[in-house]
Parts: sequence; C-alpha cells; structure tokens
Amino acid sequence: MNYNQILNVLGPCGISCEKCFAFSEGEIVTHSKKLKELLGNFDIYAQRFSTIIDEPKFLKYPDFIELLDYFSKENCKGCRQESCQLYRGCNVRNCHKKKGVDFCFQCKDFPCDRTGFDEHLRRRWIGINQRMNEVGVEKYYQETKDIPRYQ
Repeated sequence: MNYNQILNVLGPCGISCEKCFAFSEGEIVTHSKKLKELLGNFDIYAQRFSTIIDEPKFLKYPDFIELLDYFSKENCKGCRQESCQLYRGCNVRNCHKKKGVDFCFQCKDFPCDRTGFDEHLRRRWIGINQRMNEVGVEKYYQETKDIPRYQ
C-alpha cells in the first residue's frame, strides 16, 4: 500500500481507522454483519439451549445480539473523511489540518498536550508516532496491518 492509500486508513494520530469497530468498510463491521446473517433466528434456539443442555450462558444471547447489532450498524468513513465517531473530544483531526501535516510526528510541536486523549491513548499515540518517524509511514503500516487494534 502506498503513502496516499495509507492516508485513507490511518488517522492523523496514526491509529488505524480500518480496524476500528466504527469504520464502515472495516472487518469488524463486515464480520458482524456476516455473523448476524449466519446466526439467523438463533434467538429461539438460544432460549431452548439454556435448558436443554443446561447452559445458562445462552440466556445472555439477547445482550450479545444487541452488541452485534451495534457493531454491524457503524458507519464512520474514517477520521480524514469525517469527524471521528468515537473520540468526539479528539483535537488531532482539526490540528493536523491547521498545521499542514499528515501525521502528528511531522509537526514541530509533537508531542503536545492538545490532543484531547486520555493517558492510555496519549501513550499509544506517542508510541505510534515515534515508530512512524523512525521507520516511515509505509513500513509502520506494513508492521502493524495484521495486528488487531484492540489488544
């Protein structure tokens, strides 16, 4: 994947939009829709299985389906295409435009305290941007493209 293509899947903070559960063209949305399709009318069977095989976990099936519905309906186009659906307090999206950079590490003020991130996300953001700066955006993408976002 070349630099311009990577810009469509990594946010200006460096975090992968394509792996986000809210990304409309991401695997989580795609697989959630497929799993819903494969399960069909399993809700009827889940109720029965809770007694037939004496497995109370099946009583939680409605909660599972509620979350699966949520995952399958997300429709974010990515941070560069629209406002982030998850981190509404993110300031990076607008800042990178003002500063004229593609990624935070390219800014002379990196790292700064204007991101709006909590401490966990801030540490992750710094690490991602330091790595991109060390190896380049394309190599960073290759290193991380197969690693889950939520780990």
